[in-house]
Amino acid sequence: MRTSIATVCLSGTLEEKLRAAARAGFNGVEIFEQDLVVSPDSPETIAELARELGISLDLYQPFRDLEGVEEAQFEKNLKRAESKFQLMARLGIDTMLLCSNVGTATIADDGVVVEQLRRLGDLADRYRVNIAYEALAWGRFVSEYDYAWDLVKAADHPRIGTCLDSFHILSRNTDLARITEIPGDKIFFLQLADAPALTMDVLSWSRHHRVFPGEGAWDLSDFLTRIAATGYSGPVSLEVFNDSFRQGDTNRTAVDGLRSLRWLEASIADAPAAGTAGEAQPEVPSSALDLQPLPEVEEPRGINYVELSTNDLGALTRQMHQLGFQFIGYHRSKPHVQLWLRGKARIIVSEVTEEAGTTSAPVNGTFLRGIGFEVTDSQSAMERAALLLAEEVPRDQTHNDEVLRGVFAPDGSEVFFHQFNQTTPAWIKEFGHDHDEQVSHIDHVNLAQPSNHYDEAVLFYTSLLALHAQSSQDVPSPSGLVRSQVMSSTDGSVRMPLNVSPQPNAEAVAGRGIGSVVEAYPEHVAVACEDIFEAAATALSRGLDFLPVPQNYYEDLASRFDLDPEFLQQLQENHVLYDRDEHGEFLHFYTSTIGSVFFEMIERRGDYLGFGAPDAPVRLAAQHRKNAQHSA
Repeated sequence: MRTSIATVCLSGTLEEKLRAAARAGFNGVEIFEQDLVVSPDSPETIAELARELGISLDLYQPFRDLEGVEEAQFEKNLKRAESKFQLMARLGIDTMLLCSNVGTATIADDGVVVEQLRRLGDLADRYRVNIAYEALAWGRFVSEYDYAWDLVKAADHPRIGTCLDSFHILSRNTDLARITEIPGDKIFFLQLADAPALTMDVLSWSRHHRVFPGEGAWDLSDFLTRIAATGYSGPVSLEVFNDSFRQGDTNRTAVDGLRSLRWLEASIADAPAAGTAGEAQPEVPSSALDLQPLPEVEEPRGINYVELSTNDLGALTRQMHQLGFQFIGYHRSKPHVQLWLRGKARIIVSEVTEEAGTTSAPVNGTFLRGIGFEVTDSQSAMERAALLLAEEVPRDQTHNDEVLRGVFAPDGSEVFFHQFNQTTPAWIKEFGHDHDEQVSHIDHVNLAQPSNHYDEAVLFYTSLLALHAQSSQDVPSPSGLVRSQVMSSTDGSVRMPLNVSPQPNAEAVAGRGIGSVVEAYPEHVAVACEDIFEAAATALSRGLDFLPVPQNYYEDLASRFDLDPEFLQQLQENHVLYDRDEHGEFLHFYTSTIGSVFFEMIERRGDYLGFGAPDAPVRLAAQHRKNAQHSA
């Protein structure tokens, strides 16, 4: 599949955007007019740079407000178009995007519009330029793709075709059935964007909130399947207007964009055609877009381990001991790395100090370094990750260590792929241990995400690990709303809430604590146990610093649930929080935070599948108070 990206998706200068697109692996780019206008380089220089980079210039855009106007105005519009055709010749671009008229159209007459499109086509033919006519969702008279196609078909000009843009089509909930009526050779260009489900005017939605495929709420697999069924074989391009993307790292955004296209391509390469119930299913021509699959990956079977790094080893290991974790030993070849177990909950603790040789940067606090996922085919998982442009984590290992491979997640944490089996992982022997008990396990891991890479993280875990994004929630905290979205496997064996903090310094989390401020938003590991009160009693006897729960919470709890007074007292004495739904009960307590990490001990009763969401504001407020006390 030939890939392209509009320069409007990226930050930086035009030259920087071209280099980033080429470096990421795109085949071509769309030149957004403003990017060229503000560039000090001539069109010839830009064309030469593209040739040197090995990328094509696929589209010049946008040309606005042409059709549906009086003759005098149309003559002026043709002169304006001719100047652009001359410019495109200097750039070596043969296709221009024509947007349906928004600002100057006064004539709602199909005959007039068709005739004006023909005359534009005649002029374009002199310059060997193709015109891709696109219906903007807020167009004055033309706002639907099928209407734009009817006009193009009526114009019947070899230089006039249509551009299909997923945002303009899906944002209006237009029936997609007519897409397959359009011959593939009359679709002159294809633009893709996803978007979150928002209730707002479509123009603002379009200008600020588009995201890459797989990062929003739309089914772009179905959309692209329909396009492929037409026989379209041109570029599949990204056109995403997003404030965060335009402010972020140019190279990183380009990689995220190409990853989204590779994931989308693979999602339909071998999949049966999609469509609505009762609708004829389009066949996907095998030669149309040259769709390439990725190595198959199944959902992970569980969390193999969590790795925490710290420069406060005593405080962290003391807290783990208080929670009932057992110190197993040091790694046989890495004396700064320890293993702690509580049943099947495995925590690797690595001490990060300059003396340990693990970092040359200033060390600040305790942070979550990485997660090991159990997968059915670790080799295929790693191959898929590489094709999705994930950067491999360098790892030192001796000849007799288990070979483990992983990649960096968007937040800087490490994701390792472990071959699933029913027995104790082989790597545990490297710590002088050979078996697990079966009582406790890691229930979920809560990760903090930098706000401008949150959508990237959703796509990362969807595309690499086949996890599913649940509906997002906003959780109130003393610092503002915290956006939370759960990534999970179908069976719930892997659960990962992703949180975006409202705090200004939340971006520092991406540094994973090395040389950065890690207190921006805490992350935590939730460990399941059979008896929450037994776990709390052990922790109390060993002097655990529980996160304090206010009396007001328990009074409110008594009003919300019909709880036995003795049970309510037991909850309060043990600092345990409580939630219940129609499926079961959820009991849990929190530790204080060390660096940017804290623990949660939980007990699920019945089929409760949530995370105690009503208790999250209590936890956030308590953490805020405790941090304020430490700061004072």
